[in-house]
Amino acid sequence: MPAPLFVLTCMRSYSSLVCAMLGQHPAMYGLPELNLFMADTLAGVMNKLQIVRPQSLHGLLRVVAQVEYRAQTTDTVEKARDWLQRHAHWNAGQFLALLAERTGGSRIMVDKSPSTALNPANLRRLYRAFPNARFLHLVRHPRATCNSIHQLQQKNAHRRNEHKAVELPPEQLWSRINSNILAFTGHLPPSQWMLIQGERLLTQPELYLAQIAGWLGLSSDAHSMAAMLHPEQSPYACIGPPNAPFGNDPNFLRNPIYVKRPISPQQLEGPLEWQQGQRDGFSSSTIALARRFGYR
Repeated sequence: MPAPLFVLTCMRSYSSLVCAMLGQHPAMYGLPELNLFMADTLAGVMNKLQIVRPQSLHGLLRVVAQVEYRAQTTDTVEKARDWLQRHAHWNAGQFLALLAERTGGSRIMVDKSPSTALNPANLRRLYRAFPNARFLHLVRHPRATCNSIHQLQQKNAHRRNEHKAVELPPEQLWSRINSNILAFTGHLPPSQWMLIQGERLLTQPELYLAQIAGWLGLSSDAHSMAAMLHPEQSPYACIGPPNAPFGNDPNFLRNPIYVKRPISPQQLEGPLEWQQGQRDGFSSSTIALARRFGYR
């Protein structure tokens, strides 16, 4: 199988949209969130997700339903559940190799699970499985990201089994994940990873998608570029069947059509809107990290 592409990112950083766009390139295949590197085997992944956040299993269920049974229906999702139990001893390498084979054998698998960068152990597990992979570090301004994370936390506050990482303060979560990614990519050859601002990519997609394609050694012809502007054509860019409706950001799944529009600039300085009654802004370390990514 061709070396896969892993989009390493903090949650709420446009990753569902960006992965779906990349996956529409004829030489790539965009996957839903698989969370494969939370454990050494599919059994470990499924056990952990079942405890902390069962809906995070939906990506695995949908992709098996699609590639093994050629449809995403209530029936094929249940077949996928049985399939995963039968192959629970598989590791991530075996699973992605099967997906690559079932989708033609020559397409680059594109995974963007935010859980991958939650801790260094997951990233080490990823590198052991795919030392030749490419890594796209996708960032979003911390103010916009943290606002979105806060809204998600408020929405999910009533769920007792929400993943512990989501309970971290938004700023700490943004800083930790992006610092983990920088520490990981810092040991890689420069040709193996790329950093990109999500705001720039979505404002000028023809420019930045062509750059990514060129970095991967793929064509950036008019047909390929036009295809990547239609993420809604991904088989995972919609609400799935009732027993596995998610697998990506629900907001994206409800409206997956890409519309080019300016993204309002954000400022690093100033009080944080989600910390009511507090005048403090971002910490100096967060500001330094954001400036390293080109934000002001």
